[in-house]
Amino acid sequence: GQALTERGYEAPTPVQAAVLEAEAHGRDLVVSAQTGSGKTVAFGLAMADELLGDPATIAMAQAPLALVIAPTRELAIQVHESVKTYSKYVPIRSLCAYGGVDIKPQIAEIRLGVEVLVATPGRLLDLVEQKCLNFNSVQALVLDEADRMLDIGFVPDVTRIINLWPKQRQSLLFSATFSEEIKKLADKMLQAPILIEVAKRNTVSETITHRVH
Repeated sequence: GQALTERGYEAPTPVQAAVLEAEAHGRDLVVSAQTGSGKTVAFGLAMADELLGDPATIAMAQAPLALVIAPTRELAIQVHESVKTYSKYVPIRSLCAYGGVDIKPQIAEIRLGVEVLVATPGRLLDLVEQKCLNFNSVQALVLDEADRMLDIGFVPDVTRIINLWPKQRQSLLFSATFSEEIKKLADKMLQAPILIEVAKRNTVSETITHRVH
């Protein structure tokens, strides 16, 4: 709450309210919400408040408790900044891991202990192959911008990662659109999910102004 107040938030957006209510019940979620709807804040806050607020859970963890997969380096950094911001007053360690940089410092940080890992699919698989990472303690999994995962061609990597996940976990899939391809991915990833569709399908956030030239 204090972290939110410091950021100037007074009331949740519709997607934040919907996600926080359903997340509190431990259900898997498919969230269809446009860019600019505040979904990053929604799951960043949910993880900090619900999953990571118990010091005993954190102390017992031998591997990440929460895993967020993002399609690009830029988005992974953005999500990681959000997680750090909204878990400011919760004693957790987080790491953003992506390709194109030396993997050794990321391996070293994971071995020291990381509660929240934000990663791109390729680098996540690299870390698994280096045998420095397992998902045994993972309680929450987030797949962000799933439609962009499809566009970039990351579905095979994501499918490989899904097969490594523990059976008992809570999973959230976020996507700006909800196509048949996204539905198939959700079927692989989620168990009896709740669908939260905050705005009409394939529309753009009201906070974005369009100009046509």
